[in-house]
Amino acid sequence: MEPSRAAEPAEFLTGRRKFHLFGLTIDECIKVFFGGNAVVSVVVLALITIFLFKEGFGFFGLNQQSLRVYRQAGLEYVDIIRAQQDDHTALTRYLSDLRLRQFNYFTQQQHLAPAEANQRLAGFDEFADRFGGAVGPIRGLVSDLTETVTAIKDKFTNTENRKEERRQLLAEGRTADAAKVEITAVDFAAELKPLLATRPAYVEANAEFARQLSAVIASAPAMPIPDLQARMDRFKQLTGEYLAGFPAVEQKLKTWDYTRPVPWYQTVTSFILGRDWVTASFWQDWYGVIPLFIGSLMVSVVALFFAVPLGVGAAIYINQIATPLEQKLIKPAIEFISAFPSVVLGFFGVAVLGQALRALSQQPSLAWVPGFPFSERLNILTAGCLLALLAVPTIFTLAEDALNNVPRSFKEASFALGANRLQTIVKIIMPASLSGIISAVLLGLGRVIGETMVVLLCAGNRIAIPDFTAGLAVITQPVHTMTGIIAQEMGEVVRGSIHYRALFVVGLVLFFLSLLINYVAQRIVRRYRISIG
Repeated sequence: MEPSRAAEPAEFLTGRRKFHLFGLTIDECIKVFFGGNAVVSVVVLALITIFLFKEGFGFFGLNQQSLRVYRQAGLEYVDIIRAQQDDHTALTRYLSDLRLRQFNYFTQQQHLAPAEANQRLAGFDEFADRFGGAVGPIRGLVSDLTETVTAIKDKFTNTENRKEERRQLLAEGRTADAAKVEITAVDFAAELKPLLATRPAYVEANAEFARQLSAVIASAPAMPIPDLQARMDRFKQLTGEYLAGFPAVEQKLKTWDYTRPVPWYQTVTSFILGRDWVTASFWQDWYGVIPLFIGSLMVSVVALFFAVPLGVGAAIYINQIATPLEQKLIKPAIEFISAFPSVVLGFFGVAVLGQALRALSQQPSLAWVPGFPFSERLNILTAGCLLALLAVPTIFTLAEDALNNVPRSFKEASFALGANRLQTIVKIIMPASLSGIISAVLLGLGRVIGETMVVLLCAGNRIAIPDFTAGLAVITQPVHTMTGIIAQEMGEVVRGSIHYRALFVVGLVLFFLSLLINYVAQRIVRRYRISIG
């Protein structure tokens, strides 16, 4: 029988306790080693967080300065008129779509030759040309004003560059050279006088524009079928609403004031709620995260749509149904997917999957599927399918762990009451492990939303909010993502510039999003453990 610790010789215990390293016992050395690793992890995380905040928060001051110059140089004034011109362009596109529908009706249902169909559409083309040409005076005015305000902005930019040059010379101790740098302050009040003097000309041009549009709409041609006529009536309604907004545009120009300060919160809202991400523009750079956030969200939703049934279904099969041989074969195969480099999967999406999905969408038998056929091989669907492949191992492993944690007595009690295997899985095992499965899905979401290479290669990289009016077909449209924009643009920006810092703010959004997802997952796991305990 093995002797107890109490029976050990006292001198042996004394000798073991005397062993030390730098005055520490073995137990204390082990504690310091593992505790030191934890401290290093915390320190690294803190340094990364501080660096993100330090670089990112500088964006808001630079963005406020950019918005201030945008207003003071008169670009905001011109954009008020340009927005009116852009709305007219959108109505013109509506007319183009209406013409295409008529052409298809004549060629496909009336079986007319293309030349004869175009002849039938001659009256409509004349109507569309008159509608499109009515904006001519406004477009000419915008062109002239654009040159004026661009010159003001360039003058301000040159002044700021000279100030920076002087600061650098003074920092190098070259006082004499710094004194030679001439700096001329920009008098915005004097520079903007020619711009503000054009307002009466705009009011006159706007009145003529409204008169011509009203005359054109009054002579709108009749459509060949009721469906197309309904679209023409809708076009007339939209044009009427457009004309009704002219007085508001004139009022905005009348009350516009270049001296009005830019509030601090506008620098935040312009980023969080901004719908444009425009960089290196001669006009004005915009840093709005909305199209990138929606792109990341759409790709992640499509990925989870495929990954959750596959991952959870595989976990249920392996844990509850599969034989030991099947478990030895299937489980390592699924977990091996995570060993594939994401860049390799991205190349596979570009070269194989994207082309295959596009070819599949061209099949006449699948024309009923929303979005089919589509021409963009790199889109939300392609990227989502590949991200689903990356998320399956994470969801599978964590979901199986949740199923393993269900007490065996639950299953035995269900069988004892006469339930079959399927009833036991659906009504007992799944509800008992639901919290763990939800946690697995959330961690899978965190896995896909932080992926970079796959979305950079396969999502299409179009910085625009998808057209949700297309319904489910929206998943066939290309998008850009938050991770993709950082990987694509970080290597091209100037360190310390507003663009550089904007990318760090995007990183902060990702950082907080990942924290939120992991926090929710941990709360669910904790609740799951308590309920099982």
